[in-house]
This record gives sequence, structure tokens and C-alpha cells, in this order.
Amino acid sequence: MPETSPQEAARGLWFGVASYGIWGLFPLFWPLLEPSRADDILVNRMVWSLVAVLVLLLVQRHWSWVRPLLRQPRRLAMSAGAAAVVSVNWGVYIWGVNSGHVVETSLGYFINPLVTIAFGVLLLHERLRPAQWAAVGVGALAVAVLTIAYGQPPWIALTLAFSFAIYGLLKKKVGLSGLESLATESAFLFPFALGYLIYLAVSGQGTLGHTVPGSYGWGHSGLLVLSGVVTAVPLLFFGAAAVRVPLTVLGLLQYLAPVFQFLIGVAVMHETMEPARWGGFALVWVALALLTWDALRRLRADRAAALAAAEGPADRPVTAPAATR
Repeated sequence: MPETSPQEAARGLWFGVASYGIWGLFPLFWPLLEPSRADDILVNRMVWSLVAVLVLLLVQRHWSWVRPLLRQPRRLAMSAGAAAVVSVNWGVYIWGVNSGHVVETSLGYFINPLVTIAFGVLLLHERLRPAQWAAVGVGALAVAVLTIAYGQPPWIALTLAFSFAIYGLLKKKVGLSGLESLATESAFLFPFALGYLIYLAVSGQGTLGHTVPGSYGWGHSGLLVLSGVVTAVPLLFFGAAAVRVPLTVLGLLQYLAPVFQFLIGVAVMHETMEPARWGGFALVWVALALLTWDALRRLRADRAAALAAAEGPADRPVTAPAATR
């Protein structure tokens, strides 16, 4: 990443806080769309996300990436796969929040970094440092404790963690920016979402554009449309942060979202947290603390090595150039 001024770095930090903060506050937004069902909310989000992102691309006049992408079938196929995976992630997340499982959805995004590391080992054959192995082990123990606490595997959290890890892996291979990838993925999802939205309208199960006294009206339809904007805006902020702050800073900021979700689940939604669940979450937080400590230690070591390499030539004695004949 090129050097940025302190002012730009500060702006990037606030953009990052805004993006992860909005994602963390999502559990307060989706319940506003009730009594719409999760599938109704999901397809509305897909449809209006494409509309919102097309408006943003039109304003920015940012279309140069489209033609090169269309000439690369492999990247298109991976984008289609990412679209399918993120639709699962969105659907489970919306259903989980509106079904009173906000704390478990937060657990999914706490676990996600550990799943991503496991994918790096299993699929990309990356080598882990001892602290990373310890974090993965503690994370696995946490899942076992939470399975006992819940009486079953925390499938909402695991689905969110694994789907988002797969999504991140595919996005890494595709190599598009946040706005570009959202546009591509939304374009793949749009025909299916629009078809299902029409089906819901024809069968009388949809809520977009319908008014039922005491239940939902035009304000409700406005919130469904707003779901597209709510999806696109934090991605814009994230993109602005990514070019201004180091990846390590973004890695630390990512914990803001599940922290906010967890606090909302406990303090606002008043979800029950039995001692065994607290123990499982504590183990997850220990694993994340290990990852954070290891990442910061590695960053300091890399900086020290880079500084030593940069200062090395200056410390060497200067010799006179050889005489030419």
C-alpha cells in the first residue's frame, strides 16, 4: 500500500469504523421489515442492491472493469459462485436476526477469522505459526463447548462463518473491488430474485407495494427499497478505508461488527446467555486475542526487518569507484 498522509489515514480509519459499525447495527434494521418473511426481505435486498450499486457506478462513471471481466469466463464463474454463497449468508443472517438469534449470528462473525485460517491451511496449503495453531485449537474447543451449551451445533453461526469464509476465498480469487463485486454478484442474483419477488406478489405473500392497516404500508415498502442502499453504503466506506489504512488495521476493525451485534443481542434483544454460553464465547474471544497478538507481533517484526534493510546500505563504508582504463 502506498504511503498516505496522516489526514488521509485518519479519514480511512473513520471510513473503516463507519463500514463495520453499520454492519454491526444491521440487527436493528432487519426487524423493522417485519412482518415480511426472511425470504421476502432477502429477494428485496438482492433486487434493490443492484439498483443502488448501478446508481453509484453511474455517478462515478466507473464501467471500465466490465468488459475485461466479461472476457474471463473463469472469473465470471467464481463471481457466480460468490453470489450463490453470499445469498445463503444473507438469508441465514436475516432469518437468524428476525428469529431472535442475534447473539448466535454475532458468533458466526467471531468464528469467521478462524475458519478463514483453516481454509488457508487446507485449501491454500499455508503454514501457520504456533500462535495461529493455538487460536484454531481454542476456537474448535469453543465450538464444542457451545454445541453442548446449545444442545446442538450452533448451525446459524457455523453457516455464517463458513459461507462468509468461502465468499472471501472466491472474492480473493476474482480480485474485484467491493463495489465492483457487489455489482457483479447482484447482477447474477437479480433474475432469480426478481422472479421470486413476482411470485410472492402474484401469490399474495409479498409485502412490497402492499398496504395492510395495522401491519404494513408504504413506509414499509420504502424500508424494503432502502435495504439496497443499506447494503451498498458500508461497502463504499469499506472501499474508501481499504486504500487508506493498512490491512492489519482493517483486520482489527472487523471485530467491531460482531461486538456490536453481540451487545445488541444481549442488551437490546435481551437474549438469554447461560454460563456455558458465556464460557464458549470467552474461548472464542481468547482465540481472537491470540490472533490479534500474533498479527501485531508479526507486523512489528516485519517493520523492523524493513527498517534494517533500508538502513543497511547507508551504514556501509563508501568506497571509491574503480578507476576506468
